Amino acid sequence: MDKLIRINEYSKTPKYQQIIDSILSGIERGEIELDSKLPSVNRLLIDFDISRDTIVKAYDRLQKIGVVQSVQGKGYFVKSEDTKRKARVFLLFNKLSTHKKIIYDSLYQTLGDQASIDFYIYNNDFRLFKNYITANLANNFSHFVIITHFLEGGQNAVDIINMIPKNKLILLDKKVDGVVGNFGAVYQAFAKDIYNALTQALEPLKKYTKLKIILPSNSYHPYDIIIGFKDFCTEYAFDHEVVEDISACEIKQGDGFINVMEDDLVTLIKRIKVQDMEVGKDVGIVSYNETPLKEVLLNGITVISTDFKALGKSVGQMILENRREQIANPFQLILRNSL
Repeated sequence: MDKLIRINEYSKTPKYQQIIDSILSGIERGEIELDSKLPSVNRLLIDFDISRDTIVKAYDRLQKIGVVQSVQGKGYFVKSEDTKRKARVFLLFNKLSTHKKIIYDSLYQTLGDQASIDFYIYNNDFRLFKNYITANLANNFSHFVIITHFLEGGQNAVDIINMIPKNKLILLDKKVDGVVGNFGAVYQAFAKDIYNALTQALEPLKKYTKLKIILPSNSYHPYDIIIGFKDFCTEYAFDHEVVEDISACEIKQGDGFINVMEDDLVTLIKRIKVQDMEVGKDVGIVSYNETPLKEVLLNGITVISTDFKALGKSVGQMILENRREQIANPFQLILRNSL
């Protein structure tokens, strides 16, 4: 029985949830039978070197969903074989960030107790990406939900993704060229999204003589963002420039900046202040991806942003309803004083 409970130290799924998922999976596979006694709190504490609170939290959750019961003086027993779960999800993100947490929380809330999530992070590293997927292909996952962003070495990612059965695959955040078959996707249409958002901001942008988008060449962000930016500038006759290093870029009165990465936003604001210019008057800023800080920073930073909560919710609904479709995620402009 002890060997049926597995805790993966590399998984970002909380350990209490891994205990829950192990027990539910064991019941679903018939390896843990009705009325079976589960390992004691002390046994798991010794085996996995985890806190008592973690184990008790797992068993308490299992009791709440009616699968386990506690018998005073004897321990924990399987009360029901009805786990009520529709799915077991392998979730692979490129990194942790404020925006990724919003996606995860929305997905988790949408799935509720009807699915389990095994959560991994590959830190934009293709080797880790490959290892996590190949090591889990034979495991009993109903869905593989994957975000693909790499700093380098991701040219062969499509070959790894195509190893996943397409009835189990959901691509999240962006599509991947070369992935074939009937699979699910909830994605950003990067070129179209920035073009449409800047078009909505056309009037306030007209007071700036040159538009500059800041996107380092070593960024994992899709080049489609640059394509959409250039298409907009060409359509509306804006002088424009792609800036790879904001610390070396000349900042002039009348410049309007589209900022993609958070670190570059900090550098940009510092340099504008040093030159004694005013954001929203002398220099404009549009920043990618909404955060609570941008609502208040400099009396409000204008943002163009996908709806991260909708990303997670759409994937969760697709899993629960066992649908395979490809959905463009909502994208929005929020005008504030920085423009």
